[in-house]
Order: sequence, then C-alpha cells, then structure tokens
Amino acid sequence: MSVPLFDTSTPLAPLRDRLNAKAVEVLDAGRYILGPEVTAFETEFAEYLGAAHAVGVANGTDALTLALRAMGVGPGDEVVVPSFTFYASAEAIPPTGARPVFCDVDPDTFCVTPETVRAAITPRTKAVIVVHLFGNVAPVAEIEALGVPVLEDAAQAAGSTIADGRRAGALGTISTFSFFPSKNLGAFGDGGAIATDDEELAENVRMLRFHGSRDKETFELVGHNSRLDELQAALLRITLPHLDLWCDGRRAAAAAYEEAGLGELVALPRPLPGTSPAWHLYVVRHPDADALAAALKEAGIGHKTYYRVPAHRQPAMLPYAEGVELPATDEVARTHLAIPMSPVLSREQVAEVVEATRAVAANRMR
Repeated sequence: MSVPLFDTSTPLAPLRDRLNAKAVEVLDAGRYILGPEVTAFETEFAEYLGAAHAVGVANGTDALTLALRAMGVGPGDEVVVPSFTFYASAEAIPPTGARPVFCDVDPDTFCVTPETVRAAITPRTKAVIVVHLFGNVAPVAEIEALGVPVLEDAAQAAGSTIADGRRAGALGTISTFSFFPSKNLGAFGDGGAIATDDEELAENVRMLRFHGSRDKETFELVGHNSRLDELQAALLRITLPHLDLWCDGRRAAAAAYEEAGLGELVALPRPLPGTSPAWHLYVVRHPDADALAAALKEAGIGHKTYYRVPAHRQPAMLPYAEGVELPATDEVARTHLAIPMSPVLSREQVAEVVEATRAVAANRMR
C-alpha cells in the first residue's frame, strides 16, 4: 500500500460542488480585491481564533513582515527567531531594517523555550518570533514573561489549542498565518492573515497591506501591496467550518502512530503539557534518518526532510549568524524526517508506515 505524505484532495471532495459554485459566484460579482468575502472571512476567522481582529494579506511571509512593522520593528532593532523553521520566519525580518538573532529549540518539541529565547535577548531586542512548528504549540506565555512582545508564527498551527481552549494564534501580541494549499487551513493559491487583540496594531496592518493608506488617497506610511484576494477568501469561508474536524483527524492519526508502537522505533514529537497540537506535519527523529527515508521510499511511503540546512546556515543569513552555535538545531536538522500525516490517514496506512520503520530498526540491530 502506497501512503502519500499529504492527502489534501480527499477532505475537500465533499465540498467540491460548493467550492465550484462559490468561485463562479465571486467571478460573476466582479469584486476581486478587498470585497465583501474578505471582510466576512476576516470576521469569521477572528471569531474562530478568539481574537479581536484578523486582517487578510497576500501570504504568510508578507504577514510576518507586516506584523513586525506594525509592532514598530525597524532599523537598529533585533528580532529573536528560531533557526529550525521555514526560511520565511527569518527572511521576513531584514526587510524591516531589523536584524534576526537566531535561537535554539527543544529537540523534543521542535519549538523555542524560555531558556533558548533568554539566551538570545539583548537590549536591542524588539520582538520574539515564536514558531508553532509542525503544529506543536510553543510556550508563548512563559516567553512573553521575559518582557518582550511575542509574534506567533502560526503558519503550521491553525487549529492547535492549549488547555484552556485558547487557540494558537491568539496567545501573544500578534500572530501570523499562511493559507498555502498544504496547510491545515489551505487556500487554492497563496494567502495569509494577521490576528491581534490590539486595535492599533490591526489598523497599522490594514494600512501597511494597502500601500500605507486608509482611504486610497492619503498615504501615511511606506507600505506594501499585500492583500488576500476575494476568491481565496470566499473559498476559505467554505473550508473554515471544517477545520476542527480535520484537526481532530490529524490528532487521531498521531494517536494511531503511538498505539501502533512507532515510539518504540523512533523519537516522536512531544507536545507541551496541556496542549493539543493539530499536526500539520508529523516529524519523527531517528539516528539514521537517511536510512529511514530510503526504507520508506522503497515501501512507497511519502516522507520528506525539512530545514536540513537551518536558517542560520543559509547563505543569505550568514552575515547575521557569525559565531552562532545552535547544537539542538543542528541535531534535529540531521535526524528528523516527516512521515505521512493528514486528516484522513487510516489505521491501515499507519500500519504500513510503522512496518517499514520497524524494518530499519531490525537492520540496525543486526
């Protein structure tokens, strides 16, 4: 049985007729930029998160840069960011004029900790980007207690929650989301959003996404052209009500891996106590990740390494990373592997993954 790394089409199949009809409706209406569908989605997404404001933007990378600028981050400032994350988390910082300062992660959760962030904070630190990596939830409150505003990069964590029911993306000062098609809440092209409880921050973002203007005539800021388009917003309004069900499917898949004994063969990702991750990716660790990848490939099982070269070792980031040593980041970059995860991953598919993984463990014992 072949098992894909992602399955984005099966969950959408029951919605296909509604999606097609909505696309035609938007085209017939002739409103394509910042129309009623965007306004409605922003309201519905904010309500889903439990945030006062959500602002649609063009993509998750723009969301980070605009959120930082709305926070007042600029030249001379520093922003603490993990290195084991998608490159955009760090790439979004230099366009503000600020400098990324890389910190380490907990190898069991793949997320930053108060200790790794504290080690990177200086008097010039203006913000901390906390990445809820792979859908795991980082300890936002503990990091905010260090006295620096937290920007949650929740691109991979739509639907993740903590014990009191609050959602990732409604825990810090401001948060960002990506609606890239493979995400937990995926659009049908690029899209992103910024959420916050702060009215001033939200208004700053609204201006920044539209050339620094409130009214298209007076330009108060040097802004950006970064808007969630009407078609994507309309389609996201159809899928949003299904997000929690899909996230429950992801959690069930993770539980099935545990019940099938995968944790005896590889290191499973560890949720923080009191959190309920909606696993965007299910990433395990193994001393010989390349051998595991080869075994999965032979068995027809999807897999992928992410961030094998961490952000602080990427060529464009070397000027910001001189002398930076991040041992946990280097270790997880070398030993991690993403295995199949989707809302509809079956127990039979889980068994195939575990059996292929068991063969690698058996070979190592010979």
